[in-house]
Amino acid sequence: MNEALLRSLTPSVLGILVRRGADFAAAEDALQEALVEAVRVWPTDMPRDPKGWLVTVAWRRFLDAARSDTARRRREDLVDEEPAPGPAPGVDDTLQLYFLCAHPALTPSSAVALTLRAVGGLTTRQIARAYLVPEATMAQRISRAKRTVSGVRFDQPGDVATVLRVLYLVFNEGYSGDVDLAAEAIRLTRQLAAAIDHPEVAGLLALMLLHHARRSARTGPDGSLVPLAEQDRGRWDTAMIAEGVAILRAALARDRLGEFQAQAAIAALHADAPTAGETDWVQIVEWYDELVRLTDSPVVRLNRAVAVGEADGPRAGLAALAALDDALPRHTAVAAYLHERDGDLETAARLYAEAARKASNLAERDHLTRRAARLTQLRRTG
Repeated sequence: MNEALLRSLTPSVLGILVRRGADFAAAEDALQEALVEAVRVWPTDMPRDPKGWLVTVAWRRFLDAARSDTARRRREDLVDEEPAPGPAPGVDDTLQLYFLCAHPALTPSSAVALTLRAVGGLTTRQIARAYLVPEATMAQRISRAKRTVSGVRFDQPGDVATVLRVLYLVFNEGYSGDVDLAAEAIRLTRQLAAAIDHPEVAGLLALMLLHHARRSARTGPDGSLVPLAEQDRGRWDTAMIAEGVAILRAALARDRLGEFQAQAAIAALHADAPTAGETDWVQIVEWYDELVRLTDSPVVRLNRAVAVGEADGPRAGLAALAALDDALPRHTAVAAYLHERDGDLETAARLYAEAARKASNLAERDHLTRRAARLTQLRRTG
């Protein structure tokens, strides 16, 4: 079963169902049933037109649900409009669906969660991890969002800020998570940048390009994580870096600073350094100060503690870290790194092992475990 194919078809099929008159929540439910049927049928009977097959099956599921709902008898008239099997239109509705999910009836956080689940293809667990909340809490939030928009006609698209937040989270999950969505997020952000003259749209596109340019160097031949300081910078995509920097400079010149421009500026400083040792950490700390002012995000403060540790020494970094909640994701790993930099190998090894137990994916867990083992070995032989 080609899960990537199903994932790539989902936004377009969902858009077709919405355009044909299904409200969003019912369309998503019908599509989910069609996807389950595809998983069952396709391994032994792959259709010649997968997209057309999904449209037909999902529409029938939607009509079946509509018939059984006495409060929606008017939808019986849609039976005659059932699309015949065959090639489906090749319109890309994905970006439009992102805007539709950012409905004014929803809070921004609920709109983001709904879009990530329904259109972005992320699981509830992945979304919960991105929002730093328990999976059960996120499941309730998504359910409430579905109930809120159930039966609502999606003729009032949401705002750009919410759509940018969704694209950013989709990119992050694709860049560092279990589902490869980074290229799709870049594609959609390019579309948005071409349609809207907005410095934060440009800032987000620049940020994505600058991060994506380093992707091939982030893992070793065996799939292990390679930290930024140890990456082979000759493997970075210099053309993508140049494009990202040019887009960022144009955005910053407009003097309307936002969080994505600030993050892109940090990424550009990393990309500009010929070696890790030549990184301008002082300027990076200054950009993190701007990000704290713009967002007051605990994750930003955590990353700032790392930068302070590089610019002013590990003890300064540990002092900055001490002001943060130690329940933050990656807090233990950051503490381990700063203690290692400070020469306290025993504490660093213990914290690396603890961080490994908390890691959210196998690659990160293996990386932290190897760090702990290396420091333990150094203590024994040193």
